Amino acid sequence: MNRMKNRSVSLTDLSQNFLEIEPDLTAREAMGEANRCLYCYDAPCITACPTSINIPSFIKKIASGNLKGSAKVIMEANPVGASCARVCPTEELCEGACVLNHASQPIMIGNLQRHATNWAIHNHAQLFKAGEKNGKSAAIIGGGPAGLSAARELARLGFEVTIFEAKEKAGGLDTYGIVSFRLPQRVSMWEVEQVESLGVTIRTNTIVGRDISPDDILESYDAVVLAVGMASVPPIGIQGEGAKGVYDAIEFVESTKIPPMDTHLIGKKVVVIGAGNTAIDAATCSVRLGAADVKMLYRRTEAEMTAYEFEYEFAKQEGVEFRWLTQPVGIVQDEKGAVKGVTCIRMELGAADESGRRRPVPVEGSGFTVEADAVIRAIGQKRYTGLIEAFGLTHKWGTVKVNLDTLQTSNPKVYAAGDVIFGDGQGDAMVVTAAEQGKRAAYSIYKQLVGPGMAQTS
Repeated sequence: MNRMKNRSVSLTDLSQNFLEIEPDLTAREAMGEANRCLYCYDAPCITACPTSINIPSFIKKIASGNLKGSAKVIMEANPVGASCARVCPTEELCEGACVLNHASQPIMIGNLQRHATNWAIHNHAQLFKAGEKNGKSAAIIGGGPAGLSAARELARLGFEVTIFEAKEKAGGLDTYGIVSFRLPQRVSMWEVEQVESLGVTIRTNTIVGRDISPDDILESYDAVVLAVGMASVPPIGIQGEGAKGVYDAIEFVESTKIPPMDTHLIGKKVVVIGAGNTAIDAATCSVRLGAADVKMLYRRTEAEMTAYEFEYEFAKQEGVEFRWLTQPVGIVQDEKGAVKGVTCIRMELGAADESGRRRPVPVEGSGFTVEADAVIRAIGQKRYTGLIEAFGLTHKWGTVKVNLDTLQTSNPKVYAAGDVIFGDGQGDAMVVTAAEQGKRAAYSIYKQLVGPGMAQTS
């Protein structure tokens, strides 16, 4: 069922379409759900959480009415815990590990996490304090989940911390790259404020390599955390890709986070190329911007798509159509150079490639055209290879190589966390994983520069 098909589209409706879709738990619902928890002694949900949130503890505090205490437990372990309450694949992580899966329904851990952190947001709660200064300084390059996490922990450990952020606001993916109806900007900005309140300096609109050099940063700070994430979507490399109406999925989603809403897709046909979480976001954004028909083209099958299951189900409910084993080979343009369609060929799965997935191969004579007024590229993202090399770091195709225990790079003064180290066997590309890596980088820096014993944080 297409949730949007019966909705009349107007300028007012477009902004309404991007309001958060998941309803908040009421106080009574949260209390009832919290009291279902068994508060397991050796809780598998804690083990399943990459940041090891003490889930029974935060839920028990909700049950006792201590919402500030609950939020503090969450945010202590995960500096972007309010965002993760909305974007984590909880059915694969904490909720998937809940012992009640075998008896009834798992505890709604994500919704309870939202409930507690919502209280903290609405009440402007300041949960932590900066540590006593230790005379050391650290630079964080990138203000996304990994960078914020590293900055907060370093500030609590007594470091003078500066974040260098290229965009107008910090928060990275959480602020700009995840659709508003799943993660409103106000949530990620509260997490940014929590970090700033510890005395962390955030230099926005500052591009390392343009406004300040890597050498200057290395000379000015005792330690550096590289947390720049990923860059833009690369070209597909097909004929006609320069046509008017071809978009980068990252930039497309970001445009919906900054008002006013663009109305040019109302009633149009949109084709999204790719099948990851960003592709899903681009497709569902298109629906909510008033597109009449949205198709996702993927050269492999449903089994090989990289999007989370809950994202896939959501897209289907929104009326997005999926075309599997479909390879775009060109973009058809009208006489004015605008997108008119996408030429494609059908594929079939052959032998496995180096990733272990079966390689798609074209079916001879299977060409066809899909009508389209707009095309959105969502085939992954480029990496900041130039910046990585400017720091002199060892990498493999833009994936920075680190010591997996300490997250230290080939330069002992530089650590790395988040998407910049994702790939080639170095972790999963999740917000929660980036947050955990940021924390670990901070602890490694403290151990290297201050001492083996961990300082008391508050």
